[in-house]
Amino acid sequence: MRLDGGPVFVVGACCNRLVPRRDDGGRVVMRTARVGLRVSAGQRRRCFGLLVSAGDVWACVLDMNRWRRQRGLRPVTGYQELCRELSASGPGTFGELDTAGARSVLRRYSDAWFVTAARRKGGDVAARFPRRKRRLMPVRYYHGTFTLDGLRLRLPVSRVRTPFWVRLDRPVPYPPEQVRSVTLVAEGGRLFIDVTAEVPIAAYPPGQEPDQHRVAGVDPGVIHPFAVAGPDGEGLVVSGRAIRAETHLHLRDAKYRRRAVARRAPKPGQAGSRRWRKYRARQRKVEARHRRRVRQAQHEAARQVITWAVARRIGTLVVGDPRGVLNLEAERRHNRRVRDWRIGHLTRCLKDKAEQAGIDLTLVDERGTSSTCPACHQRVPKPSNRNFTCTWCGFSGHRDLVGGANIARRGPGGTITTGNPFPVVITHRRAGRHLPGAGRSRRDPRRSPHHGTAHGVPRPAVARPTPRGESLAHHSEDQPTPPLLEANVD
Repeated sequence: MRLDGGPVFVVGACCNRLVPRRDDGGRVVMRTARVGLRVSAGQRRRCFGLLVSAGDVWACVLDMNRWRRQRGLRPVTGYQELCRELSASGPGTFGELDTAGARSVLRRYSDAWFVTAARRKGGDVAARFPRRKRRLMPVRYYHGTFTLDGLRLRLPVSRVRTPFWVRLDRPVPYPPEQVRSVTLVAEGGRLFIDVTAEVPIAAYPPGQEPDQHRVAGVDPGVIHPFAVAGPDGEGLVVSGRAIRAETHLHLRDAKYRRRAVARRAPKPGQAGSRRWRKYRARQRKVEARHRRRVRQAQHEAARQVITWAVARRIGTLVVGDPRGVLNLEAERRHNRRVRDWRIGHLTRCLKDKAEQAGIDLTLVDERGTSSTCPACHQRVPKPSNRNFTCTWCGFSGHRDLVGGANIARRGPGGTITTGNPFPVVITHRRAGRHLPGAGRSRRDPRRSPHHGTAHGVPRPAVARPTPRGESLAHHSEDQPTPPLLEANVD
């Protein structure tokens, strides 16, 4: 590939562009699952060698366009143009990376460039074109270039290299005939394979499919990731206190580590020591583990909402869009709280699962929904706790469910639709049972001992949710809770 005026070469097999389709004409959606790798030391070096080679391809494309920009030439951004540069380069190699892997990097660059151009054309002046070099870049292999045999995966490499087989740490959750691509990625020093497959949209027996006229309002939040006000006077509250506890413990642990190594930190412009590099590697590993835990918990919360909606034949979810809150300047604690919320990922989880279940999802402005009475529609001061009380008509209820009931009345463009009755039967769920400390036998080592307990002495056992779903209040989560008792649960 001629990227900076000189010849740089790649060899390997070609990769055909994938066009997803189904022979039976059914509707499908693309879903991706992350699977870990169980590799030896030699396989680990080969995997990271592929990622580094992909980073070299990315850097060469950036250098080529910078060289052309300095000479007043048009940048090469189209995928076909980049592939022609790749084909005209002649024989050569980027380590073990073959043409299929190199073209995946070119496609990533082209997609990023055109997405940025569209955003800037739409008025987003903060959008930036890809100009930052990265040491490791994900490598994607499309259908027909890899081989998936149970727990074994063969990644394509250059022809002069030996075949490269790796082992997965768990079975792929999709049938092999539905898998369309695999992507080699690294996060926090660990290697993963992102498996993308065509998943058909759920089919229901006659009379049990979601009804588009049955609408539910969803109010996203921090303490409760989702509060859903559905039809027939039913509601769902998903507690995210385990996610918030994980975030608080991670922040405290990060502050402690930062203070402990502050004196060993290198000065600006000074090369770090071996001890500093090991600390940075450990820090990246802890950060990646924290992100995986929070992402998994948010997926669980979204799955609980969709399961609850499917059981009640809800066909439309109206979700409040809180992105306007993210642009408001506040003090540092609130800014940190909003940053750790990860509302973008939370909304994507709900949207993807709703699409697979055949449920329509609409985003509306949620401004004023938590401070408007659903009975008399009068604005009242927003309560500081979870109990909403109207000073005009005396209505009382859960504040998040009040927001969900008001969101259900809003349609696209600010139109007002027929509202659902306020929930009188509330179902409670929890998200994040896999987090350390959520189970009886999984005490989080980051938690300090209770007051009055000496260091090194195990903490006394604390009642935790049982597999049958009993909460700390000794009532079943699977049973509906009257609205008068929901304040005691939270």
